[in-house]
Amino acid sequence: MTVLAHGIGGATDLPIPLSYALIGAAWALTFSFAVLVLAWREPRLDSRSPGVALPSVVRALVDSRAVRVAISTVSVAVAIAVVAIGLFGPSAPARNPVPGVVYIFLWVGVMVASLVAGPVWKVLSPARAVHRAICLVWGRRPADGLVRYPDSWGQWPAVLGLFSFVWLELAYPEPGSVSAVTTWFVAYLVVSTTGLIVCGTAWAEQADPLEVYSSLVGRLSPVGRRETGALVLRSPLDNLAGTPVRIGGVAVAATLLGSTAFDSFTTFPSWRGLLADAGDTGSDVLPTLLKTAGLLGFILVVAVAFRTASRATGGLSAAERTLLPVRLAHSLTPIVAGYLVAHYLTFLVEKGQATLLLFADPFGRGWNLAGLADRDVAYLLSTHPAVLGTIKVLAVVIGHILGVAAAHDRCLRLLPRAHRVTGQLALMLVMVGFTFTGLYLLLEHPLGSEFATSVGS
Repeated sequence: MTVLAHGIGGATDLPIPLSYALIGAAWALTFSFAVLVLAWREPRLDSRSPGVALPSVVRALVDSRAVRVAISTVSVAVAIAVVAIGLFGPSAPARNPVPGVVYIFLWVGVMVASLVAGPVWKVLSPARAVHRAICLVWGRRPADGLVRYPDSWGQWPAVLGLFSFVWLELAYPEPGSVSAVTTWFVAYLVVSTTGLIVCGTAWAEQADPLEVYSSLVGRLSPVGRRETGALVLRSPLDNLAGTPVRIGGVAVAATLLGSTAFDSFTTFPSWRGLLADAGDTGSDVLPTLLKTAGLLGFILVVAVAFRTASRATGGLSAAERTLLPVRLAHSLTPIVAGYLVAHYLTFLVEKGQATLLLFADPFGRGWNLAGLADRDVAYLLSTHPAVLGTIKVLAVVIGHILGVAAAHDRCLRLLPRAHRVTGQLALMLVMVGFTFTGLYLLLEHPLGSEFATSVGS
C-alpha cells in the first residue's frame, strides 16, 4: 500500500455526498444568525471560568517531574530514530515510515491530541527537551534566552515555518520524498533548538510552527488550568476566549485554513488537468510554480476576506478597526479544527496504521519487528461511508458554529452597543462562506474514486 500520494490526501479518499453538504450548510447558516440575533446578547465567555477541578492525583501525575523527564527522554529518542531511519532507511516512500511519521503523526496526530488534551506539543517537543537539558547544564532558567524575543516579530516566524511545511506537502514536486521530508524535519529541529537557546521559551511559544499550531487548536480542548495551576474541565469556548492576541495571528489561521482548502481543491479534475498540461514540457518548474501560486492564493483569500470583514463596522476609529482582525483571529480556530478533522480523519486512522506497519522493517534489512509485517490495515472508516460523511459534515458545521459564537462574544465586548449586530454581519457572512467552501471542496466529484484507488494500491 502506498502511504502518500501527494504529502497528505485525507479529503480525497472518501468525499461526502451533495445532500450531506447542503444539509450541513443550511444548518450552519441557520445557527449563525440565530446565535447572532436572538440568543446571545451579552458577553458570556470567560477564560478564567473556574470549571470543574480534576482530581489532584491527575495533576500530580501530569506535572510529575519523573513523568516529564520520561516523556522528554522518549521524545528525543524518537526524534533521533526518525532522523536515522530517514538517513539510512529505504529511499522509497512506500517502504520508509518517516514521511508518514511527519505528515500523519506529527502534523495531524499531535493536533488531534491537542484538541482533546490541550497543547501537547509543549510536553512532547524534542527541541524543548534538549533545551531544558542544556539549561540544566548551564544553570539558567529555560525562559531566559541570550536575547529578548522581539515583540514586533509576533508569530510571523511560525507562519514561515507553517508555510514551509504546507509548501513541501502541496507544492514540492516530490512531497513523499524521504530525503525531502527528513531534511525538513532536521531543519525544524535545528531552528527550534537554536531559537530556544537564543530567545528562551518565548521562541517556542511564538515562533515554533508546530507548537503554535498545537497551542492554537489546544485552546478548544475541554482541559484547562486555573491561575493556581489546577487542572480543570471547562467549556472549550471559555478556553478559546483566553487565546493571546499576537501579531501574525491572522496569518497563522489563514495559512492553516487556506492550505487545507487548497489540498482539497488540488483533486478537482480541472486543476489536475492544468497541472498535466504544464508538465508536458518535461520540467517540474512550471507545475511547481502553479501549485505555489495556488497555495498562496488560497491563503491570501482567507486572510484578506477575514481582515476586510472584521473591520467592516461603524462606531470605531480607524485605529480601533485596524486592531479588530488580530483581536478576532481566535474565532477562526474552531473552523481550522473542523477542517482538520473533516479533511484528515480517515488519513490519520487508516494511513496511520500503514505507517506503523512500516516499522516492521524500518532500515530495509528484512526484519519483522513485533510481527508488524504480518498485520493488515483495518479500514475502519472507509467501509462506512455514511458514518464518515456525517462526521465530516458535523466537523465543519460544529467548527463554524463555535467560530461564530467566539467571534460574536468578542464583538459584544469590542463594538459599541449600536453596532453590535450590524458590525458583525460582514464577518458572519465570510465565516458562512468559509463553511460553504469547505463543504463544497469535500463534495463528491468524478476524480474522487479514481484518486482513492490510486492511493490504496
